Amino acid sequence: MSRNKLGAFGAALILTVGVLSGCTGGEAVDVGGGGNAGGEGGILNAAIGGEPDQLDPHKTSAYYSFQVLENVYDTLVEPDADLKMVPSLATKWTTSDDQLTWTFTLREGVKFSDGSPLTSEDVVYSFERIIKEKLNNAYKFATVKSVTGPDPATVVVTLSAPTPNLLANLGGFKGVAIVEKSNVESGKVKTAPVGSGPFTVAGYTSGDSIKLVRNDAYWGEKPKLDGVTFTFVKDPTVALQNLRSGQVQWTDNLPPQDGDDPVVKSAASTDYWYVALNEARKPFDNPEVRRAIGYALDREAITKAAKFGLATVNQTAIPKDSAFYYDYAPYSHDPGKAKQMLGQAGVSNLTMDLMVTSEYPETVSAAQVIAAQLKDVGITVKIRTLDFAQWLDEQAKGNFDGFMLGWLGNIDPDEFYYAQHHSGGTFNFHKYKNPAVDKLLDDARTQTDQGARKQAYEQAAKQIVDDASYLYLYNPDVVQGWSKKVSGYEVRTDRAIRFRSVALAK
Repeated sequence: MSRNKLGAFGAALILTVGVLSGCTGGEAVDVGGGGNAGGEGGILNAAIGGEPDQLDPHKTSAYYSFQVLENVYDTLVEPDADLKMVPSLATKWTTSDDQLTWTFTLREGVKFSDGSPLTSEDVVYSFERIIKEKLNNAYKFATVKSVTGPDPATVVVTLSAPTPNLLANLGGFKGVAIVEKSNVESGKVKTAPVGSGPFTVAGYTSGDSIKLVRNDAYWGEKPKLDGVTFTFVKDPTVALQNLRSGQVQWTDNLPPQDGDDPVVKSAASTDYWYVALNEARKPFDNPEVRRAIGYALDREAITKAAKFGLATVNQTAIPKDSAFYYDYAPYSHDPGKAKQMLGQAGVSNLTMDLMVTSEYPETVSAAQVIAAQLKDVGITVKIRTLDFAQWLDEQAKGNFDGFMLGWLGNIDPDEFYYAQHHSGGTFNFHKYKNPAVDKLLDDARTQTDQGARKQAYEQAAKQIVDDASYLYLYNPDVVQGWSKKVSGYEVRTDRAIRFRSVALAK
């Protein structure tokens, strides 16, 4: 991944835009532990756009939670700047000839932030918790037959079928973090998690902020910062003002900038944003109605309203710079065709609610444009704006006609499609079901031939788009701002917010 500093923006701001690297895997390498450099001091104040719903990494699906948890927890492996999986808690791993047995060697001397040792027992507990309780990321373990710890420093993962994206599944993001059993069983994990990462949670003030302090038991190079305070600032304009005034030193909650602004450049991330329609409700169970809405949407206008051009229109999920990108865009903006299709489906004077969240302001801006566009084809849209915790609850209950949101930080193509569009997918809240897509997604995740795997995902993507399971809109840019006092920060295409190597000038 490259990083482009685009110049001063106000007195204290540097805007940085991430550039996508391809979806890549990685071979094992053996590395030693980190150094013992002490902190250079200072508290970094970071403004994020909303409050985490909770801090249990296995149960949250909120990006605001993972912005914090990225700095608190570790995974067996982790993506580097180029999204290649590299060692973290595991220093090396081997794979059997039949690719069904993976053996991981754990780093020596790792401790949780409370001083207790982290061993294979904790890895087994963490993975089995996700699997047995069928938590958010259980789908990532679909081919896992067993996880064992034959000794404190060894973890063995046995599979039912070859799984080329296993490393991404076990370390792509902190939703598969290694947790401490006692912290989970006490219930404290929701607000006072105990991890092995570079920082630990020292305080949580609901509605205001979360305070992290340096974890002096961290196995890697000790953070230079004394701590990080995440403040919840919903209004992007306020976040920018706070950055300019020096009240905060980092934010990713910036207001959309005019595309002509010389400090703003366009580069795709690994994220995608979309509209989903509830197929458990009529008339959205009819694919012709969903397709008609697809033709009613002007994606260019929606993208401009939501992102001021800082995004790339895309009718599939995977961005153009990825090796798995599939160039397919069947929905032109054609209100006449949309009206005709709705009439043929027997739909007229339709009223639908569209659920958005104030904590992602772009959904509110986009919804207003979507409502105007659908009005042109005879559909009345009632925009329902919720805080994100309510939004997640309503989504889980299936209490919506439609919603707009995004998937962030995807690495492997499986992450773009399986949980959302497989009939048994954990996040298939809109109740899409197509046996052909199920088979393609099941086969692709165990296909070791990259060419055949790419072809399978292209076929799945085409069917998903043709069925209008999601109405894809755009891939946004990664745009973040920070003070000139901040050094050592790297913007990432997967939006992982890592402050472990950051220094703050006094």
